[in-house]
Amino acid sequence: MTTSRSSESAGTPLFDLHALVVAVRRRRRLWGALALLGLIAGAAVAVLMPPPPSAMTKVLVAHAEDQPNDTGTLIRTDIEVLGTTRIAKDALQTLKSQERPEDFMRDYRGTGLTNNVLQIDVTADSEALAVDRAKAIADAFVADHVRRMRAAAKAESQALLDQRDRMREELARVNKEIGQGAPEDQPKDAAGTESLFSRRAELNSRIADFDQRAAEARTGTPKVIAGTQIVDAPRAVEHSLPKSAATNAAIGLVLGLVLGLALSAVGAVVADRPVLRRDISANLGASIIAELPRRSGRPWRRRGTRATRERLTATLARTVHGSAEPLSLLELGCAHSTSAIALDLAGALTAEGPVVVIDGLPGPQLADHRPQPGGPRVVSGEHAAALSPQDRRIGVGSVAPGTAWTDLQYLGTQTVLVVRAGYGSAAWLHTVARQLAEQRIPVIGVVLIDPDPRDRTDGTLWDGLHTALRGRGDRQARQNGSGPRRTERKPAWAARGADNDQEAR
Repeated sequence: MTTSRSSESAGTPLFDLHALVVAVRRRRRLWGALALLGLIAGAAVAVLMPPPPSAMTKVLVAHAEDQPNDTGTLIRTDIEVLGTTRIAKDALQTLKSQERPEDFMRDYRGTGLTNNVLQIDVTADSEALAVDRAKAIADAFVADHVRRMRAAAKAESQALLDQRDRMREELARVNKEIGQGAPEDQPKDAAGTESLFSRRAELNSRIADFDQRAAEARTGTPKVIAGTQIVDAPRAVEHSLPKSAATNAAIGLVLGLVLGLALSAVGAVVADRPVLRRDISANLGASIIAELPRRSGRPWRRRGTRATRERLTATLARTVHGSAEPLSLLELGCAHSTSAIALDLAGALTAEGPVVVIDGLPGPQLADHRPQPGGPRVVSGEHAAALSPQDRRIGVGSVAPGTAWTDLQYLGTQTVLVVRAGYGSAAWLHTVARQLAEQRIPVIGVVLIDPDPRDRTDGTLWDGLHTALRGRGDRQARQNGSGPRRTERKPAWAARGADNDQEAR
């Protein structure tokens, strides 16, 4: 018993990707509608909300600290400096505008194209104003950058010169101690004299070094100033409405499609509505005996659908012929298809005698049916008790939520479930199977409506021969003593019951 349970658990996947793909594909109307909505919304945004007039310019920015291995830190610093109120205020002064710098900063932005090229994008009410703003901002940035580089070079040079002057003062003190060639003032200690001469030589070297570094600092500033300039003159940016609409429409299409697929996948997982033959038959505990489309479909498929309905009608007619128990058709999400199957079956049985279809559906599918001369009659469930015993009855009901389960046995003591794929949840299919079992109404088969055309799973329960249609011929033959010996295995529930009995003993 433990081994069988562990094998069943091992055979059940934690996540059925095949079922998820099928469920998402069946919801193609949802994600297709969202993709179309995104396409239309993207194109509408481009048409109804065109971008404002804009202009752009490019500035070559030279840095004294430029290195070949720079990762863009300097240009990012320039971008942040561009977005300061100081640059905005200088540009507004050039434009002679009274706008607040904080508000003006929202109309432009900088982008670092390389380590030394800065692109400035500006928006305005007109293209001419955008070009003027771009030029004013670029000029303000270049002037500020040059001013900062000059100040930095001057400060560095002044610091070097100050250090040089301190070295000179110290050299003067050393020279004073040495006496600059006065023998009477020289120290009598030879070691101290050598130390002073070494110190004077070191100070002379450092003073010369500071002079050279200060000169290099002053010389490097003109290179930075000359290298920082506008390399692409401010110009208006042209916007193509067809191109913008196509781009926005493509973006909206992709976003809508992704959103639709995500919602479909999440909805399929949360709803847990079986769509595969394997899952539906396993949850209902009965095999699928036929499949029918929900709609008539394309013209070249109607002939196959008609042939399938004829085979189903013939199969159900043989079932009614070979059994004295009344048959019922119980629908779940497909009342119209169930009504059509019931009327076809009743029409096939009218040749043998009067046939009455008992309408137990909540809708008007059968209530509006007009009987034809010599055809089956349709009566409601309230008038079923007044029917003649000679009338052959076919009950039609529903097992949707809200069903009066105790009334199903008056429609028929055996039933065929007509279920639409993906309509009921796994929990509700279990509820249907349990309620029918409690009412002692065997399910002899399931007719699957609107199946997935790419479903290749098996909807046959090999442990269900005690109620399945394919086992009826063998049972009747065995009852007559002429049939072959039954060799199929026991149903799973019977095997488990036997194991439980042995454990109890």
